[in-house]
Amino acid sequence: MSGSHHHGAHAHARATLTSRAALASISMATFLLLLKLWASAETGSVAMLGSLADTGLDLLASLVTLWGVKKAAQPADRDHRFGHGKAEALSALFQVMVIVLSALAIFGRAIMRLMQGETTAHAEYGIGVSLVAIVTTLALLAYQRYVIAKTKSVAIHADHVHYQSDVLLNIAVIAALALDQYLGIKWADPVFGIGIAVALLIGAWRAATHAIDQLMDKEWPEEKRQHFLQVAARHPELTGIHDLRTRSSGTQDFVQFHVWVDPTMTVAEAHRIMDEVEHALEHEFPGTEVLIHLDPEGQVDKEGVLPSALAEEATR
Repeated sequence: MSGSHHHGAHAHARATLTSRAALASISMATFLLLLKLWASAETGSVAMLGSLADTGLDLLASLVTLWGVKKAAQPADRDHRFGHGKAEALSALFQVMVIVLSALAIFGRAIMRLMQGETTAHAEYGIGVSLVAIVTTLALLAYQRYVIAKTKSVAIHADHVHYQSDVLLNIAVIAALALDQYLGIKWADPVFGIGIAVALLIGAWRAATHAIDQLMDKEWPEEKRQHFLQVAARHPELTGIHDLRTRSSGTQDFVQFHVWVDPTMTVAEAHRIMDEVEHALEHEFPGTEVLIHLDPEGQVDKEGVLPSALAEEATR
C-alpha cells in the first residue's frame, strides 16, 4: 500500500517532536523544582509552596507524558491492531489525577495559614525565582505550541495546559509576596495560594475532557467532519455516502463510511477505484486510516438511514 511509507515517515517525525517536547518539559521542571525548593524554605510562603508543588507535579507529569508519547508512537502490533495512540490520553488522565490531589493539598495549607496568621520572609528570593520561572516557562510554551501545531498530540497538549497556568501562577506568587511583606496584607499569601489551587483544578478539568473524548471514541468535531465530506465530494465515485463514523486515537484518525457503486461493476474494478480514493483521502488527511464499505446503488442498509447525497449526510 503506497500510503504506508507516508504514514511511517509521518509517525516517526511526530514521535521525535513529541519526545523532544516531553524532554524539554522534564529538563525545565527539574531546574525549577530545585530553585523553588530553596525559595519555599526561605520565604515560608503558601503561594510559593503551591508553585513548588506545581513544579513537582510538572516533573512527574512530564515523565508520564514522555512514556505516553513514546508508547503512542509504537506501530500497530498483533495485540493492538489500531495502534497505541490512546496511551497519550491515559497519560493525560494520570496527570489530571495528580493535579487534583496537589490542588487539594494547597487548599489545606492555605486554610491553616489563614487560621494561624503566619507571615512570609525574604520576599526578594521568591520574587527572583518566580521571574526566572516565568521566562523559562514562556520559552517552553512557545516550543510546545510549535510541537502541538505539528503533531496534534493530546499528551503534549495536557502538558501545555498546566504550563500555561504556571505563568499566571508565578505572577500570583510575586503579587502574594509583595502584598504580604511590602504592604503588610497578611491574608494575601494564603488567598493567592487558594487562587493557584483553583487555577490548577480548571486546567485539570479541561485536560480530562479532551482525554476522555478520545478514550470514548467521540466523533470528530463537526467542522472536521464537514471538511472531510467536502474533500470526499471531489471524487465522483463517492455518491450516496452514508453511515459515516469517525474517531481519534492519539493523533491517528480513523474514518469509515458506506458508499454506493454501480451494481454492474466488477469486484476488481470497484476495489481498484476505492483504493485510489482511499489513497487520495489519506494524502489530504495525513495520519488518517480510511475504510470504505461498498453497497450496490439503491440498497438501503440495515439502519434504514441512507441519505443519497453528501449534503444530506451533513445535515444528519
